[in-house]
Amino acid sequence: MKRKRELYFYKDYFERFYESQTDRVKKKILWTLRVVSELEQIPDTYLKHIKNASGLYEIRVQVGNNIFRIFCFFDQDNLVVIGHGFQKKTQKTPKLQIEKAEQIKKEYYENKK
Repeated sequence: MKRKRELYFYKDYFERFYESQTDRVKKKILWTLRVVSELEQIPDTYLKHIKNASGLYEIRVQVGNNIFRIFCFFDQDNLVVIGHGFQKKTQKTPKLQIEKAEQIKKEYYENKK
């Protein structure tokens, strides 16, 4: 299947999160990233805009009762910049995690210039 979007893993934020997961979680993360890169319309189940954040999205991964989120944002039309991930333990996305994602996004654009 042809890719609709390119994924760009910014620095080692994602890698550090990914490496700390079990094989089962890693498989589901890779599968979900494939959905994000290949589907024309990505269901909300897998990619959702974060309210009250400037252009931030979360890639949603669920394995059993465990829920994981990977922050990302778009650069140009089809480039998805992947930031850090975390295991979600509460209903709301923790403010500190959103602030970290905002910081990574800011850093990405500053370094891009």
